[in-house]
Amino acid sequence: MKILILKPSSLGDVVQALPVLRLLKQHLPESQIDWWIDSRLASLLEGDPDLNQVVRFERQRWASPMHWPEMFRSIAALRARQYDWVIDLQGLIRSGLFAWLANGKLLVGLDEPREGARGFYDIITPRASFHTHAVDWYLAVLPRLGVPAHNNFTWLPERAEVIRAINAKWNPTQARWIALQPGARWENKRWPAEHFAELTRRLAVEYTDARFAVMGGKDDHNLAEQICHSAPDHCLNLAGQTSLPEMIEWLRRCDLMVTNDTGPMHVAAALGKPVIGVFGPTEPRRTGPYGQAQRVVQHQLPCVPCLSSRCTWPRPMECLTAITPAMVLETVGRELRKIG
Repeated sequence: MKILILKPSSLGDVVQALPVLRLLKQHLPESQIDWWIDSRLASLLEGDPDLNQVVRFERQRWASPMHWPEMFRSIAALRARQYDWVIDLQGLIRSGLFAWLANGKLLVGLDEPREGARGFYDIITPRASFHTHAVDWYLAVLPRLGVPAHNNFTWLPERAEVIRAINAKWNPTQARWIALQPGARWENKRWPAEHFAELTRRLAVEYTDARFAVMGGKDDHNLAEQICHSAPDHCLNLAGQTSLPEMIEWLRRCDLMVTNDTGPMHVAAALGKPVIGVFGPTEPRRTGPYGQAQRVVQHQLPCVPCLSSRCTWPRPMECLTAITPAMVLETVGRELRKIG
């Protein structure tokens, strides 16, 4: 049995789709499974024990016609694999087209109404309701293929070599580590950095053994610095400093995460860490930390959730600015007391 999964991006979406891979391999152990992924995220899956190979989608390169011959060679290689099942978990016209061009015996995909990809599929998997979580929607593909869907799997296996690299680079202490994620792709998903800073200052006073790993990409470095200045002896600025595998293993080391709605949030949830998600315009029941809706902090306004990257409310971004550090501190404190 040869299977191709298409889920090229984004980080959070790929992580949320991993249970499909885990259960396919668990119930079809002899299968050879490939994954089509944006090359910028390939390190997330390289060396994965359940994958036969990672197929790189060179999204940026292939936007230029001069690189189309390279794209056509990639498609030809997919067709030569003669897949039994092709599973499109992206549900967009581009992924649907690539899935169809792979020429598998059976093509399964998501019923995503915004695009016309469903026209490519032999089997279409609807979302049970508007509020159905993305993970559950992806898992709904499996019963249509005769594969059981359950939660008995390891979402993100530990990478010992990456842990060794972290120890060599940062030599983190055995303190209580709390991860903070102040960035997000949409500006109106970002809880104010000054709120993160005040939360960190108050946590450092109340939990003197706590240390804070401030996460993010290179563009988040200044946000992270602002937070670190609030408790300099307790903070480590990791924004733009870690590889994707290192970020995952850092989150595995942490006891808890406070985060905006962004990809690393889904990594922490997949690792089973308590996740305090600060939500503004998005719907946590659809895309929040999986199985942790009770830990989400969200201020209810008539416009919430607008699901838009552009705020049109008369008081811009009030859905986030109205969430005070004290409100998040209460939730964090409750979770830390449970951990002990």
